[in-house]
Amino acid sequence: MSVTVRVAAKVNAQLAVGAARPDGFHDLANVFLAVGLYDEVTVTPADALRVTCSGPDAAQVPLDATNLAARAAIALAARHGIAPDVHIHIAKDIPVAGGMAGGSADGAAALLACDALWSTGASRQELLEICAELGSDVPFSLIGGAALGVGRGERLTPVEVGGTFHWVFAVADGGLSTPAVYGEFDRLTAGTGVPEPAASAALLDALGAGDATALADALGNDLQAAALSLRPSLADTLAAGTGAGALAALVSGSGPTTAFLVADEESAHKVADALLASGTCRSARVALSPAPGATVVEAAATA
Repeated sequence: MSVTVRVAAKVNAQLAVGAARPDGFHDLANVFLAVGLYDEVTVTPADALRVTCSGPDAAQVPLDATNLAARAAIALAARHGIAPDVHIHIAKDIPVAGGMAGGSADGAAALLACDALWSTGASRQELLEICAELGSDVPFSLIGGAALGVGRGERLTPVEVGGTFHWVFAVADGGLSTPAVYGEFDRLTAGTGVPEPAASAALLDALGAGDATALADALGNDLQAAALSLRPSLADTLAAGTGAGALAALVSGSGPTTAFLVADEESAHKVADALLASGTCRSARVALSPAPGATVVEAAATA
């Protein structure tokens, strides 16, 4: 058998960040939206665990046991007394190291694919527990749609979305280290009395109403100043998108991908073209939200 799972990228409609905890993590109020840029992860039985990758920026994806897809297979196998002997192939289309949870998405997809391949019978709760062990964004990649994440972002409550939202994502050259961005956040906020993170009622209302204009007014990312401090050129990308008519612009998660909320499909293509013409990004991608969580799209016998 081989099993293929499709999994979406995410954007943080709100990322409220608290002060660093004693364990080094930060409490978050993280409103996730899954967006229609997808990786596909295929698992097949093998003599030993192996990871391969194809697609844009595939050369930047680690192919050893540090890859979240490999770690997911190892974690599930350990729980069920199975040898994690699978070939994991990642067909990559989510930007790498771009603040859109591409690695986390691959971890969730590999977990679901291995569960189906091995017929473990794992409950949804067990899969979510493994996701939380793997990383803060992995549980949301499994469930998709929209959700509020608290704690490190791994404790999720589904959020109602009353319509479709149009986005443009500007992909920057190179990546930004998430730990480095959080470190810069800590430096910038040192001694300022960082407030406890809380979800914006206005933002949740806008999502529920499907109101893009209201959502634009409520978007927020507490890591944006840190990302801009480490990569000042992102300010030019944000300005290019808003100048072309985006309703709102923000750094996606820890960056360096920037996200632009737009009114409709026509506006999305106009903003994407303007971003490419500005020379401030490597590529511009149009996508809709919300998108589904990790989904088995093919399970087939192999020769």
